[in-house]
Amino acid sequence: MGRRFWRLVILVLILAVVLYPLLWMLGTSFKSREEIATNIGLWPDVFTPGNFRDGWQNFDVSFGRFFANSAMVALLTVVGNAVSCLLAAYAFARLRFRMRKVWFAIMIGTLLLPGHVLIIPQYVLFKQLGWVGGDWPYLPLLVPQFLATEAFFVFLMVQFMRGIPYELDEAAKIDGASPYTVFAHVIVPLSRPALVTTAIFSFIWTWNDFFRQLVFLSDLQDYTVPVALTLFIDSTSESAVGPMFAMSLLSLVPVFLFFVAFQRLLVEGINTSGIKG
Repeated sequence: MGRRFWRLVILVLILAVVLYPLLWMLGTSFKSREEIATNIGLWPDVFTPGNFRDGWQNFDVSFGRFFANSAMVALLTVVGNAVSCLLAAYAFARLRFRMRKVWFAIMIGTLLLPGHVLIIPQYVLFKQLGWVGGDWPYLPLLVPQFLATEAFFVFLMVQFMRGIPYELDEAAKIDGASPYTVFAHVIVPLSRPALVTTAIFSFIWTWNDFFRQLVFLSDLQDYTVPVALTLFIDSTSESAVGPMFAMSLLSLVPVFLFFVAFQRLLVEGINTSGIKG
C-alpha cells in the first residue's frame, strides 16, 4: 500500500512539472501587459480576455488566415508523406531490384544530415525554379513531401512491412495478383497503424515547424502560425505579449485534437511490429 502511494505521489509530481508550462501559458494569456511584467504567478489578478480579440485582429490579415495556411500545409504534408513514403517503403521491403540494400543504406544515411545543412542548397534550387516568392509560395514546403524525402517515415514503414508475412504476398500472386494489386489490397490495409503514426507525426512536426516556413515564406498573407507568432515581438515598438500568449494557446488546440483523435492508432502503430503467424 505504501509503495503504491509513493508511486502515485511521484506520478502526480511529474504530471505537475509537465503541465506547469501549459498552465502558465493559459494564465498569462489572460493577463494584461502590466501584470505580465509584475505577476509571475499562474493566474492573473484581473482577467483580460481581450487578449484573444486583440491577437486575432492584431495584423492587417486576420489570425484566422494564418491558421488556415498552417492547416493547409500540414494536411497536404500528411497526404504527401503518407503516399510517397508508403510507396518507397513497399519497394524497399517487398520488391527485389538491383542495389536495393545500397539505396536503402544511402536513404538511412540522410538521417545523419541536419536539416539546416540542406536548407541552403534547397533554397538555391527552389529559387532557380521560381518557387520562392512566386505565385505558389508553398511549393518548397509541399513538393519534397510528395517525393519521399522523409527518410524516418520510410524506415518506419519498411520495418513495419517486414513484419507482414510474405505468405500473404505469395497467396495473392498465386491468385494472379500483380505487385500493384498486392500493394493496394494486402500491404496498404495491413499498414494502417504505420500510416497513422506517419500522419500524426507529420502533422505535429509541420504545424510546429518554424525555420523552413520562415525561410520560404515572405508575404504576410502566406505566413503560417509559427511564423506569425513572432510578429507580436517587435524590437522597434511595443510588444504585444498578452495577445501572443493567447494566440500561442489557440495554436495548441489543433495539435491536441489531432493527437486525441488518433491516439489509439498511434500507440498501436508504435507497439506493433507486424503480424505474427
